[in-house]
Amino acid sequence: MSLFDLLVPWEPSFGLVAIFVGTAILFARGSRRIRISRTRQGAFWIGLALFYIALHTRLDYYAEHEFFVHRLQHLVLHHLAPLILMASYPGSALRAGLPLRWRSVLRRWQYRRPARLFAAIVLNPTFISAAFVISVVFWLIPSVQFVAMLDWRIYTFMNWSVAISGPLYWWMLLDHRPHPPSRTRPGLRVLSPVITMAPQILVGAIITFSSHDLYPIFTLCGRAFTSVPAALDQSLGGLIMWVPAAVLEAIGAMMALRHLMRLSELPQRAQPKSRLKPQSPAPGLAK
Repeated sequence: MSLFDLLVPWEPSFGLVAIFVGTAILFARGSRRIRISRTRQGAFWIGLALFYIALHTRLDYYAEHEFFVHRLQHLVLHHLAPLILMASYPGSALRAGLPLRWRSVLRRWQYRRPARLFAAIVLNPTFISAAFVISVVFWLIPSVQFVAMLDWRIYTFMNWSVAISGPLYWWMLLDHRPHPPSRTRPGLRVLSPVITMAPQILVGAIITFSSHDLYPIFTLCGRAFTSVPAALDQSLGGLIMWVPAAVLEAIGAMMALRHLMRLSELPQRAQPKSRLKPQSPAPGLAK
């Protein structure tokens, strides 16, 4: 099989292609309007390419027929691709790539009550961290995984839940601004990976050392690599969730720590001086 065959979509999706093309056009337009370093541009294109490979190539076929490839796909969608993409800080370039009229509409809309309520929920650090963990652990419940691999609608929702929660989490973690305007305190951004990686390591270890087949659905659907036994396939999948995911979150914690140290070196904001009301002289001193 050639490299071109591997890049051919297993299940073509016009909507998915439209999202990727639209995002690429916005970033390309924005990077011409504002100054974006080559490092940031490279990180954006690498992250976007990894998302595309994980979602819209023949890798999706192998993810449906081999557990360790399925875990590798989610590792890319949940950790690797969003970490690289969010390290490019693409928000300013994407916003600059919008037409002026769209930017003005977006600016007005973000101050409306429904938009502020939506942002208060979805961009809440607790919600983002919980969604980041649940979007991985929930789908690894054997009965849930069994149903998700048989119903294409649930399977698509599973992949999208992972692909959306990942960028949200890494956007929060790599935020380089102080609090406020950032919604998360710098110290909490450093501590967050320690909290979120613990349940993932635990689940990964349980899968790795399990003595029986937790996911027989891959045997039922037919394994892509018949030379790989089910026990080895399951152990490899658990290790992928256990070790590489923890390493990537440790890298994110170090990046957050670097931002914390940088922010601690900045001069403290000057506190506004309170206006003192003129006091009338004491009665005994009045002349």
